[in-house]
Order: sequence, then C-alpha cells, then structure tokens
Amino acid sequence: MIRRSSKRSEEGHLDRWLVSYADFITLMFAFFVVMYSISSVNEAKYKLFSDSIRFALALPSPPNTPIVSQGTAPAPMSATGQQTIYLNKVLVDKHTAQLGEQQRKIEERMKRLAHGLSRVMEPMIRQNSVRVDLTKRGVVVDISASTLFDTGEAILHIDSMPVLRAVAEVLGKEELPVEVEGHTDDLPIATPRFPSNWELSSVRASSVARILMENGVPEKRLSVVGLASNQPLYPNDSAEHRARNRRVTITIASPNLDRD
Repeated sequence: MIRRSSKRSEEGHLDRWLVSYADFITLMFAFFVVMYSISSVNEAKYKLFSDSIRFALALPSPPNTPIVSQGTAPAPMSATGQQTIYLNKVLVDKHTAQLGEQQRKIEERMKRLAHGLSRVMEPMIRQNSVRVDLTKRGVVVDISASTLFDTGEAILHIDSMPVLRAVAEVLGKEELPVEVEGHTDDLPIATPRFPSNWELSSVRASSVARILMENGVPEKRLSVVGLASNQPLYPNDSAEHRARNRRVTITIASPNLDRD
C-alpha cells in the first residue's frame, strides 16, 4: 500500500509544469492585446487635444500634417481638426487685438498725463528747473532741489507750494502709483538733523510727498524713498552737474497690463 501511494504522488509532481506554462501563455496573450490597443490612434481626438494644448501654451501651430498610424497611408485632416485650428486662430487674433487696444489706451493716457504736468509746471520748465519725461516706467518729473529747498535743508520754499499743489491736482484725478525719490550730490553732510545724505534725501522726498497728500493724492498711492547720491544724472565733477543731481523725482507708474 505504501509503495503504490508514492508512485501516484510522483506522477502528480511531473504534471505541475503545465500550470506555469498556461500562466505564461495567458500573460503573453494579455500583453499583445494591450500593445494592439495602444497602437490604435483616434486621429480626430488626438488632433483636438494637441491643438488645445498648443493654444493654452501659446505655442505656434505645427504644419498641417495629419497623425498617421504606423503601416497606414496618410489621410486628409479631419473636419474637427480644421475647425479647432480655425477657432484657435480666431481666439489668438482677438486676444492680440485686445492687448494692442489696451496698450494704445495706456500710451494715450500717459501722454495726456505728461502734457497736463508740463502745463502746470511750465514756469519752472522755462527756468530749466523742472524736466518732464515719458518713459517705459511712466511719467518722470525731475525737480531741481534748489527751487524747492535751501542748501542742506528740507523745508519747502513758499513760492514752490502753488506749483506742487497744481501737480497734486493733476495726480489726484488719476489712480496710478506715485513714487517720490530724493537725490543729493556726493558732497557729504553732517548736521544734527541730517547726519548724512541719506537722511537729507529721505526728508526732502517726504516733504514733497506730504504736500501732494494734503492736496488730493491718496496716501495709499504714495511711496517715498531717499537715495542719497547713488543715482546721479551726471558725474559729480562740477558745480553745475552737482546742482542737477540734487533733485526730487516724482514718478507716476504706468499701468501694468498683467495686473489690470
């Protein structure tokens, strides 16, 4: 009895390789089914997806070459793909036109602002004590410090008040940020009130900003900075150049399209 049972057990072990072989065949069949399904491309959906991605990323459209599966002949572009390209082109053209129109309005707005400031500051411009420039940054107004303050002081002259009030009236009609910067020459100063040019330039800028604020420019739109002698217009190599470097600059920042 024992010998007969052992023989049956050995025959059962010899047939176990069939199980592994069947599993291997099943896996190979599943693998080829998956590979075949991946190789089938829906041209219309692929083109629509590709065009949408390119439009979202603002990439240039590729040549009109249809997607072709390996082993098949080229096919003409589908109607869906053509409609998508046309729609994307219309949207891009419309967006570009809108940006161009906004930029044109901004430039006209800044030109009007520069003209308004030049008009109210015309007497000082004729005396070469004020300069109004239209730059990429915005409208920049450079005012000579000698027309605003005594040497080494930060108290505004009485006769400069009307002009600054007129400037504040023009700026009060806008909603743009206003930056007031104080600048000095490279000659050092050391007084109890102004230990260095940093303090002098900062207080001078603050004095001008306060007049603007008291005459209609909202405080939240104003920023003040003292730059001492670090941003000269001319080399500090003569009395005339030093006088030009001593100034207060008012910059009305141009609107940012991304922000607006």
